[in-house]
Amino acid sequence: MTAFAAWLDAQRLRPAAPTRWWIATLLFGIGVLLFGSLLGGVFPQSAYAMKAGYGAPVLAFEFARGQADLVAIFGPDSDPMQVARLAAMRSGNEQDYIYMLLYAGFLTSGVLALWRETRLRPLFVAAALPVLAALCDAYENWLLLDIQAAYTVGDYSPMMASLPYPVAAKFLLLALTNVAIGIGLAQIGRWWALVGTLVIVACIPTLMAVVAPENFGWTLLAATGGGWVALLGTAAIASWRALVHKRPLVDFEMAAPRAQPVAAQAAPARKLFGRRR
Repeated sequence: MTAFAAWLDAQRLRPAAPTRWWIATLLFGIGVLLFGSLLGGVFPQSAYAMKAGYGAPVLAFEFARGQADLVAIFGPDSDPMQVARLAAMRSGNEQDYIYMLLYAGFLTSGVLALWRETRLRPLFVAAALPVLAALCDAYENWLLLDIQAAYTVGDYSPMMASLPYPVAAKFLLLALTNVAIGIGLAQIGRWWALVGTLVIVACIPTLMAVVAPENFGWTLLAATGGGWVALLGTAAIASWRALVHKRPLVDFEMAAPRAQPVAAQAAPARKLFGRRR
């Protein structure tokens, strides 16, 4: 631990320089944007009779608490759209594992880039948050696939009792990641502080969505996506500065004050003793 702490201190004292973490953030962010757009079209676009407050059927499935919720999402056996909804949900959840890797890489790289720029030690610790969120998401996905398989054959999966915990943990960890992003952005400058504050404030609906998803589930997209959009834009700006101008996004090094020229003082007159000639 002593060597690790010494390494962290050395990072704080290093000269300001561009970091490659911004380029990794930009590439992962583009992957998240493109693959996320495709994945959104794979999941079912409508449900049988779910409450509108969930926003999307996939969110309603994540927050399902009983068999009645599953019927409201997929429909009863008599519904001709049930098979299509089940197939779309399974296909989306299977491809969701790729999306987890992309957003974990995007957020982890972005938080590490902010840490390299601002040298705030808590940001280095916060880089683990998106990794933990992705692990919770993977466990949640495994539960959803099991629950759906049981529902398809008319059975009830006991995994339903475990589903709320990884779902809540995932969204709370992603909200904390956005808080870390907001704090990092606020250290860059005055206008960046405004962006960082907006990112942090946007995380508040996450708590409401976790507590009452049937009413506020639709806010999760904006609550989570706000920080992601800000991070992607920051990565684009920082990558441009690094590749074109060879400068970091943040440079806290203050120019050394110029020494003021000291006026030459006249030499003091010598005191003469005795008689002048």
